[in-house]
Amino acid sequence: QLQASGGGLVQPGDSLKLTCATSGRTSSTPTMAWFRQAPGKEREFVAAVRANGGRAYYASSVEGRFTISRNNAKNTSFLQMNSLKPEDTAVYYCAVGYGTILSQLRVETGYPYWGQGTQVTVSS
Repeated sequence: QLQASGGGLVQPGDSLKLTCATSGRTSSTPTMAWFRQAPGKEREFVAAVRANGGRAYYASSVEGRFTISRNNAKNTSFLQMNSLKPEDTAVYYCAVGYGTILSQLRVETGYPYWGQGTQVTVSS
């Protein structure tokens, strides 16, 4: 199970940190990712972090503003979001995948396990 938290209402330029806590037994460490879905739009990739080496990948729209990280001991991922913009408003979902290949890293099909989502609203 995945539990996302940390969303809220903030002003443009503010920061938020999202957390995704996972539970359940697993014999391997997954790739962990964040996606988001704005009203009337399809869900889109935001960021992902590999298990081995911790390499991170970002959507171009958040590169330089968002940072994904993880705690392998607790199978928890974090999304630090800085310089938030109104267009970042969305429901943010965390997801995990085991054996996710590079070509599937930025698409939903690379992640069979999803959290329930947490709302982020950026508005003045």
